[in-house]
Amino acid sequence: MILVLDRMLPGPTSRAALALQHAVGGLRVRSVAIPGFTIAYLDGGSGEPLVLVHGIGADKDNFAPIVPWLRGVGRVIALDLPGFGESSKPMDGDYSIDAQAGRLGQFLDALALPRVHLAGSSMGGAIVLTFARLHPARVESLWLLAPAGIGNAAESEMLRRHREHGEYPLFAATPDEYAGVMQICFTRTPFVPYCVRHELAIAAIRNYPLHTRIFRELVAQPFTLEQAVAGLPTPALIVWGDQDRVLDVSGAEVLHRALPDSRLVTMPGVGHLPMLEAPRRTAADYRAFRASLRRIAAPQAAAGASGVSARRAGGTAT
Repeated sequence: MILVLDRMLPGPTSRAALALQHAVGGLRVRSVAIPGFTIAYLDGGSGEPLVLVHGIGADKDNFAPIVPWLRGVGRVIALDLPGFGESSKPMDGDYSIDAQAGRLGQFLDALALPRVHLAGSSMGGAIVLTFARLHPARVESLWLLAPAGIGNAAESEMLRRHREHGEYPLFAATPDEYAGVMQICFTRTPFVPYCVRHELAIAAIRNYPLHTRIFRELVAQPFTLEQAVAGLPTPALIVWGDQDRVLDVSGAEVLHRALPDSRLVTMPGVGHLPMLEAPRRTAADYRAFRASLRRIAAPQAAAGASGVSARRAGGTAT
């Protein structure tokens, strides 16, 4: 029966599958208004907030499979950027990295989140890095999953195909082209039910004019992100699959050298989207990173408390 529904009623079955995935991760779909846009997002858990930002052509559900493996790290929030997913997507909008970083700040303000941990995949990585550069006091740490915009990285297959042939390997104008999107993003394509693939392909085809326009505008700008963020002291975990055909893995070392408090994980046999291709491994690396931040913070907090106690003792003695 499930297989029949998967093929015969892909829309309702896909929505049911996504609802189940959200439930497994303890996530609820919510929305909030910011100036000019309505933002859809997933929200679950409690504690220190971790805000997840997807890449171009993707949406908040790119992070849903990894969320069950992140239980205990805090409140997890995954948003649909303006122009993507279920958020507002005016055709004439400004979807530059700077504009999206500004809207990320408005989103955090709307949720009353003064300071957060940020994660970004691909284009989302460029957005959270830009936000951290502009507002370092608001960012506790960065989780950078193959971030875009590294100028000194080797040219990837995806960028070469666009430069030489005008192709858009990350976008699909037909169902057959969507299969190609999956192939370039993954080394081992994760299992996705037919109903979900069908609905993702329909959404990709519908968004093709807007998303290819955004892509053209982004690649027309010089890639200099590692220069812009050089010396940023925010603790960062950089994760990159060594089989990434979308953004070359050489960008990992370039960014690692630019960020003084960064750690680098290169994942063997993994493509462009580690959180989908290897969610358990990717989550384990992130949990270890967050645990290391807590170990560093604990002695600092103790030292600060000792200093306060010493000052108080000195004050009492005088």
